[in-house]
Parts: sequence; C-alpha cells; structure tokens
Amino acid sequence: MSQDLSASFLRLVQIMDELREQCPWDKKQTLQTLRLLTIEEMYELADAILSEDANGVKEELGDLMLHLVFYARIAKEKQWFSLTEVLDAICEKLIRRHPHIYGDVKAENEEQVKQNWELIKKQEKKGGLLNGVPAGLPAMVKAFRLQEKTGQVGFEWEHTDQVWVKVMEEMEELKEAIDSGKSEKINEEFGDLLFAMVNYARFLKVDPEAALEQCNRKFKSRFEYIEKNSPRPLTEMNLEEMDRLWNEAKSKLSTKKID
Repeated sequence: MSQDLSASFLRLVQIMDELREQCPWDKKQTLQTLRLLTIEEMYELADAILSEDANGVKEELGDLMLHLVFYARIAKEKQWFSLTEVLDAICEKLIRRHPHIYGDVKAENEEQVKQNWELIKKQEKKGGLLNGVPAGLPAMVKAFRLQEKTGQVGFEWEHTDQVWVKVMEEMEELKEAIDSGKSEKINEEFGDLLFAMVNYARFLKVDPEAALEQCNRKFKSRFEYIEKNSPRPLTEMNLEEMDRLWNEAKSKLSTKKID
C-alpha cells in the first residue's frame, strides 16, 4: 500500500473521530439512523455506475467509505469491535475463500471460483445454501441471487432454450389465471413469470435490475420529450397524438443520452 493511500485513509478516520466528538449531528447518529442513509448512498452509487459518471462514482464511493468508517466508530464506542478488526477480518476471509490464489486448490474458470467460494462459505456458516441471501434485498435482485446460488450446485437448466420454454409455460399459466378471474392466482402466476424471466436474463448474461433501470430511464426521457414538445396540456391530447411525439422522441434522442 502506498504512503499516500495510507495517509488518506488515516485522515478520513481522524476526521470521523473529530466529527463524532465535536459535531452535534454526527454525535447524535446511531447504527439505526445511518442505515437508511447508507441504503440511499448505495442507490446513488448504482445510479452513477449506470450513467458511467466517473466523478459521480468517485464521490459516492467516498460517501460510502465515510459510512463504513462511521459504523466502525460507533461499534468501537459500544465496545463491539474496532476498525482494525473489521479490516483484518475481511482480509482473512478473502485469503480463506481464494485457495486457488493463496493455497493449492485449482480453479480454471469463473464458475469453479464461485463453486469453491460457496463451498467454503457453507463450511464457515451453519444453515442451508440460501441462508446467505439477505431477506431485505429488492425482489428482483433476490430472485437473481437465489437462482445463482442454487445453480452453483447444479440445480438449474442445462441450456438457454429450456429456460425460454419455461418462460412461455409461465406465460400460458398467467393467461389461464387471468381467464379464471382469480386475483390470488393471477398474482401468483405473475410472480412465477417474473421469476422465470429473471432466470432467462441470467442465462443471457443480462443483469435484469440494470436492464430494467435502463428501460426506466429511456421511458422517462421519451415521456419528458412529449411533455416538452406537446402543443397543449397532455390532458387535452389523445393517445394517438402523444404516440406521434413518442416516436419522434425515439428517432431524435440517442441511445447514449437516454440510457
């Protein structure tokens, strides 16, 4: 580690200590009050990454780094653990879970690395394979992680075409549920279809959360174009008129600007 990096990290720790001891706002914070702020910072980082905003990523990484140091400071006050213990623990975990780098285990590709990681993780912790998937994850991200983990032990389709057949099967079951008019069944089958689509995205090497967010941004940009270029209030326009502006937005707004 370079001296500049060490000095910068120690400077952040020192500033955090000073703020915790002197700033009324920082003195008042708890693990619970920081939690929601940290979640917000994570989403801001995710936005910056999707936008490929280098300065934004740098800024949000700094904000998150501050939060991590803040949590460690509060934990030290509670006599739970120190920042040094946090750093030592993650270093030991990384060494332990990468035996193909720090041991004599062979891993020829990414999948073998993942399998070794999950096997070691299971040996370290009690419970089933899926215990490591946080309950509070957004549903789409959770579905992806559940499928990814079970896939590492062979519980998944062998070919992409098989997954697509499953998607179509779930689509038919949703149509049948809609025809039945039973709301509970519709809700269940709609969830099954989404779960199958997430699995299909995984086989296509697509991040479904990121893909949907890009679609959200594209929709927002095109609708804002309609608002900006409509000759009168939208409530006074019909769908055909708005659709004309939508198609105009599709041709005028570049993919880079929208996505």
